[in-house]
Amino acid sequence: MSGVLESTAVAVSNCVLVGNSASNSGGGVWLGTLRNCTLIGNSAAYGGGAYQSTLNDCTLIGNSAQRWGGGADSGTLNNCTLTGNFAADGGGVGVCPGWFCYPGEQSVTLNNCTLTGNFATNSGGGALGGTLNNCTLTSNSAQYGGGARGGTPKRCTLNNCTLTRNSAVEGGGASISELNNCTLTGNSSDRWGGGASGGTLNNCTLTSNWAGDEGGGAFATTLNNCALSANSATNYGGRAAGGTLNNCTLTGNSAGLWGGGVSGFETGFGRAAATLNNCIVYFNTAVQGANHFESTLNYCCTTPQPTNGVGNITNAPLFVDYAGGNLRLQFSSPCINAGLDAYAPGPTDLDSNPRIVSGTVDIGAYEFQGLGSTISYASLQEYGLPTDGSADFIDTDHDGRNNWQEWRCGTCPTNALSVLRLLAPTNNLSGVTVSWQSVSNRAYSLERATNLASSPAFVTLATGIAGQSGTTTFLDTNAPSTGPCFYRVGTQR
Repeated sequence: MSGVLESTAVAVSNCVLVGNSASNSGGGVWLGTLRNCTLIGNSAAYGGGAYQSTLNDCTLIGNSAQRWGGGADSGTLNNCTLTGNFAADGGGVGVCPGWFCYPGEQSVTLNNCTLTGNFATNSGGGALGGTLNNCTLTSNSAQYGGGARGGTPKRCTLNNCTLTRNSAVEGGGASISELNNCTLTGNSSDRWGGGASGGTLNNCTLTSNWAGDEGGGAFATTLNNCALSANSATNYGGRAAGGTLNNCTLTGNSAGLWGGGVSGFETGFGRAAATLNNCIVYFNTAVQGANHFESTLNYCCTTPQPTNGVGNITNAPLFVDYAGGNLRLQFSSPCINAGLDAYAPGPTDLDSNPRIVSGTVDIGAYEFQGLGSTISYASLQEYGLPTDGSADFIDTDHDGRNNWQEWRCGTCPTNALSVLRLLAPTNNLSGVTVSWQSVSNRAYSLERATNLASSPAFVTLATGIAGQSGTTTFLDTNAPSTGPCFYRVGTQR
């Protein structure tokens, strides 16, 4: 039986529980509250050390469970240390992984805990499921999710945690988990996702993780406002393989074959492309596709120019101190204001500073916080215009559009013939054909009015009209047969 049974009314303090066992759950303590206790070598089917208990300032060493929760199954652990615990799932801590669980078995919360050298035969070397706040996970191992693993229906969420030197076959640091403001360093996987596999990472830093096959930093993962450096993979995707990346910075990563920065990944039905938005992918290495391979990049800073995607620039990103690891943007970086706001993943950047400054999101994990132009610096530099904001609302080429408007329209601010302008409409039996000067990297909206004195005067005819190089046309088949028609066109960036 357990060493301590149902002690929730009174906390047990300064105790040592050694070598206790239970046929079902809670080898050391069952439904208990412990303070400043040590649990060593206890065992059970679930929760070798503790089951649905509250542990404060406790140490759990070498406890084991036949199924889940070698150290503890469910409950709350505050300021605890878990070392060398073992289970089939959730070597350090775990929760019941199925739909058949009792309510109390469905969650475990760890605050300011350290999980070191725990092991799971299957999933979650450090933790299976639960919420971990301000925890350190080091040298834990499992087949899936060396540090931590979530899944269906149980989520695993890590907030402000550090994951170091954890290992797994898949997902060395974490697998199918949500990580917020975490650091992943030196984790490894035999196959996929040295740092992470699956799940979502927000405002995280991944450094020097390794994968034996694909995704040294991450594999098939969604990453927002993350920085990934010096990760490596034997085959594909030193930084990332597959997944979606928004406002991330990928530098100094490497792959033995393809995609040093990012690559597509194998799904079992062929290879799937990775998608990157507002990302910096620069200074990575591989045999083929040093920065990107089998990927779609939108509004990214990379080289060479991607085959798939729009709005990309190839200019060097100009970090504050690349050699010293400072990947923030210099005041003259072309990445400033060069992203697309629709892809911005949240209100803050990796430094927890405002994500959008000067009206337009920057490319990369860090938003430049200084004052300057509201126009893309890459666009200003292309046309020799200053980046301090002094030229934003000047009509440099005297075509009736200021430089900010020209940037929004994708036209050239130094060429008066390059301007968004409606051409004379034409009538025919099918309706009114409306034409305008356009560019191919913008979408347009078209509106019509029949009485400019009414409010609102204009109604929308169409949005998302793909721009053509030179001239774009739209047939208004519902134009009134009598009376005047007025049209106006706008860009959708």
